[in-house]
Amino acid sequence: MIDNVKKSGAGSIGLTMYPPYLKGAFQNKSLYPYGYQNGGDWTWFDGRMIIALAENGFIKEAYEQTKPMFDRVIQNKGFFEWYTVDNKPKGSAIFKGSAGVLYDIIFTFENYTK
Repeated sequence: MIDNVKKSGAGSIGLTMYPPYLKGAFQNKSLYPYGYQNGGDWTWFDGRMIIALAENGFIKEAYEQTKPMFDRVIQNKGFFEWYTVDNKPKGSAIFKGSAGVLYDIIFTFENYTK
């Protein structure tokens, strides 16, 4: 996941897929490369990966991967649905899936500090 982020230039491990399907692979115009579910960066997906890392003993790696997520929430003043490969927010700024998974991450780390 980390290697895919480096290769793509994405902001976090929430990158839905890498490499993305080529332009024109879908009739739906929103599925362009690095757009929406064709390589978009989704916080709710990112969070689930971080929680899985922590639950499987990769606490340090999980913690390191949270920083980009929290930084962009603060920077963009919202819980956006997804981000472009160049880390620009897209969709709703009050996406409950993003806010909820960030809470779950905090709760996961609290459990590991007890």
